[in-house]
Amino acid sequence: MASADQVKALIASLTEGDEAHFYAIAMQIAAHEARMGHGKVADEIRLMIDRAKSRPQLPSKSPIPLARPRGEIAELLSVSYPSVRLKQMVLGAQTRSKLERVIREHRAVQVIRNKGLSPRRKLLLIGNPGTGKTMTASALAGELGLPLFVVRLDGLITKFMGETAAKLRLIFEALNQTRGVYLFDEFDSIGSSRGFTNDVGEIRRVLNSFLQMVEQDNSDSLVIAATNHVGMLDRALFRRFDDVIEYTLPDAERIVETLRSILSGFPTKRIQWTKAAALAERLNFADITRACEDAIKDALVHERDFVAQADLARAIEDRKFAVTHKQVSNE
Repeated sequence: MASADQVKALIASLTEGDEAHFYAIAMQIAAHEARMGHGKVADEIRLMIDRAKSRPQLPSKSPIPLARPRGEIAELLSVSYPSVRLKQMVLGAQTRSKLERVIREHRAVQVIRNKGLSPRRKLLLIGNPGTGKTMTASALAGELGLPLFVVRLDGLITKFMGETAAKLRLIFEALNQTRGVYLFDEFDSIGSSRGFTNDVGEIRRVLNSFLQMVEQDNSDSLVIAATNHVGMLDRALFRRFDDVIEYTLPDAERIVETLRSILSGFPTKRIQWTKAAALAERLNFADITRACEDAIKDALVHERDFVAQADLARAIEDRKFAVTHKQVSNE
């Protein structure tokens, strides 16, 4: 059942014409019903929200999330209410299965807690850049109707002894107070191995603090750490996470699926999907998406209402050249 504060917030958002805020609160209510084991009610609320969103939208003010950070913590966290869903992501079977299990457990969190158990809620995402790690955090938040809090590393890490650890404690206090999905992106910046020769004392202290805090954390929030450099992580971190989920570059089948998905909203003509997939081998999802968007823009600039094979092939080759050049520059 919705709390009094949520009911008041729903009425206020309607009065102000703030539909985005209204939907965010409604999704919170659906998530609460799911946690209470009322799966049918939660599904009905989500279906009603989806139907409402499909209707013509009225002008609305900027959304003001209920969980917006305030004070000092506002410098450490940015918040959003993602609308991404897991079905929108192109994932390997094993990765999708693990994420679906996390979602199922959190929708039945109350039932699990009643048996003295805890759902999976501390996830380490590893793999190449552009393979979907950050988007996964948005999809989990969207599926569960939770706010997504992204840890701002520029505000967290300082050169002053003890200050970073103190700020880290503020983040863990926040995830105890406000249930949400908390993303530590580029996690290797604070989780690097304590054995590295170029390590500094402050980073070692931060890592030790994180190890202690994440182990002691018993909240209902999801803690997600994502890194492109798994080899840099301290080995002690792995046993603090409930699941380690690996992301890989797409194979030919997933490349075709991604190409079709991105180009589905724009007419195409005589696209040879298998040949295009072969051209895009070794590109990540982000680069494939960028190539599709470049092909569409090129067609529009030349006043054509479709994307042809040549457009897509040229865009993929341009993207591969840019990626290769960037890799060489970084070496």
